[in-house]
Amino acid sequence: MPEFAWPWVFLLLPLPWLAWLALKPVLPGRALQLPHAALSWSAADRLPARSLAPWLLALGWLCLLTAAARPQTLGPPQAQQRSGRAMMLAVDLSGSMRTPDMQLGGQQLSRFGAVEAIASDFISRRSGDEMGLILFATHAYLVTPLTYDLNAVRAQLQSAAVGLPGTETAIGDAIGVAVRRLAAMPEQARVLILLTDGANNSGSISPRDAARAAKAAGVRIYTIGVGATRMVVPGFFGDSIVNPSADLDADMLTYLAHETGGQFYRATDGSQLADAYRAIDALEPMPQRGPSLRLHHEWFRLPLAAAVICLLLGLAWPRLPRVRT
Repeated sequence: MPEFAWPWVFLLLPLPWLAWLALKPVLPGRALQLPHAALSWSAADRLPARSLAPWLLALGWLCLLTAAARPQTLGPPQAQQRSGRAMMLAVDLSGSMRTPDMQLGGQQLSRFGAVEAIASDFISRRSGDEMGLILFATHAYLVTPLTYDLNAVRAQLQSAAVGLPGTETAIGDAIGVAVRRLAAMPEQARVLILLTDGANNSGSISPRDAARAAKAAGVRIYTIGVGATRMVVPGFFGDSIVNPSADLDADMLTYLAHETGGQFYRATDGSQLADAYRAIDALEPMPQRGPSLRLHHEWFRLPLAAAVICLLLGLAWPRLPRVRT
């Protein structure tokens, strides 16, 4: 059933008539006397032909108001994918994230390069979640507030630069920023995914204090420790094998996860990092159906086209040549 979004527009229907009354010219005191009767008949002959112009103009005005009132119909109900879940990603951008010790698809990548590739795919598959992005190093910054626009979250992650927030690691501050943003969401919706390759060595909040605050706020923290355990380093006396993840505080990350009801994952290469995100995806499933949405179909173009035609004809009608019979 068609309906009008702005039916009050029809209150303007008498506006041309009111304007005509206000601007109506004063009639002369005497009628003009023509010397020849033929001239009088000629003018009378043209009156019926010109009488159609006001009707065309009135019809054009009515069609114009109909278009302005926005006639529309409601489409069929469509299920929306809305989980009601709010998920924050906190990604470490300290200087060590440049370390090229990650393998992904047979290619050697830096730690952040692997995180960017895997996390971008994870973000794309979370359609229906509200997501936000926190980047941290020496300081923690909320880059993208919670939003359903996952393209914006992914674009911000892909444009991030390692070392921009500093060179150290403020894990506690990152958790604190996330807790403040997630505290207003429903309790079952609050999820934080924290990814780092080191230990907390900066910031004003200790990770344990931040974990207690997260637990009190009902925020589940999933922690991912990224970085290989073996790396060949060329030297003057030959190659040597080192552990590039010696600074990773796995015990602290495990505590953060278990204290808040989450999980800790260790990712030494790209495939393990992908497995970690798939596990989180399974632990925080998406709903099959969401609330229904009905789209509005606008029909203003038809009356607008009719209004243009009627108004142009009404204005041009007095100037059209007449065929005498």
